[in-house]
Amino acid sequence: MSKVLVTGGAGYVGCVLVPKLLEAGHEVVVYDLMLFGADGLPEHEHLRVVKGDIRDTEHFSKELEGVDEVIHLACISNDTRFELDPELGKSINYDCFEPMVAAAKAAEVERFIYASTSSVYGVSDAPEVTEEHPLVPLTDYNKFKGMCEPLLLKYQSPDFTTVIIRPATVCGYSPRMRFDLTVNILTNHAVNRGKITVFGGTQQRPNIHVDDIAELYVKLLELPREMIAGETFNAGYQNHTVSELAEMVKKVVEEEMPERAPITIETTSSDDLRSYHVSSKKIAEKLGYMPKRSVEDAVRDLCRAFKAGKLPDSLEDDRYINVRYLKRGGIG
Repeated sequence: MSKVLVTGGAGYVGCVLVPKLLEAGHEVVVYDLMLFGADGLPEHEHLRVVKGDIRDTEHFSKELEGVDEVIHLACISNDTRFELDPELGKSINYDCFEPMVAAAKAAEVERFIYASTSSVYGVSDAPEVTEEHPLVPLTDYNKFKGMCEPLLLKYQSPDFTTVIIRPATVCGYSPRMRFDLTVNILTNHAVNRGKITVFGGTQQRPNIHVDDIAELYVKLLELPREMIAGETFNAGYQNHTVSELAEMVKKVVEEEMPERAPITIETTSSDDLRSYHVSSKKIAEKLGYMPKRSVEDAVRDLCRAFKAGKLPDSLEDDRYINVRYLKRGGIG
């Protein structure tokens, strides 16, 4: 089919995306710092795994040889309390972005797919937050994600197709698991503590299953360029408050693991005020894209992974919590 380079391809989404790309017949290059290793990636004759830093534009440029498309997932994410060095986030999430795009265009890459985030909307009481909604970032992560978007679009040309995806909060099982995402956190606590702590609760949080967002990226490689060139799309499925998510998690975990019942829900205050009800109408109408999996499906997948012993020490191991792991291990 084509040769695809995935930055951050050994991460939470990448470890679900890469097998789907290989299954679709693509040759894949994973370009990743490997801070969490590459154990979540399969062995495959059409997969090459490269330990590389996206800030090293010279090395990145060399790996673009023969590449047809880039899917850019790599970032420092979820630092809502600013625990990491702000210059680190800026260097990875913003400073190196335009040099990467320019290098891709110079290497005659045909498509550049950028994974932004729906959290660029910050806080909004609009009933439906569309792609035209003002960006109101509350953290450096949101801010830099949003600032990269116009940098990408200015490189759009007939021979270099650019597209921006603003995913909702991703949930569900991945071989490189994260337990610092809303539904995943709630499920982990329900299964292993028998108690869910809800911080705030009234915040609206859109969600999308990790398999659905991975399948969208594969689809974006196959669609005619004129359908996606220079476009920005929200990509979410269900919008719920955090309290509603907790009730859904409680119900599914008690069904899947009845020995854990009854699971209690406790509510406390939160300093994470992000709240927005994302509309994914545009991507459905223009691209015919509709997610297939619900939040409940994500919780069931996680319950099955717990029962299969795939998620050991999920409450204690820092590897499941990006910021905590990076803070402990350091990254230059």
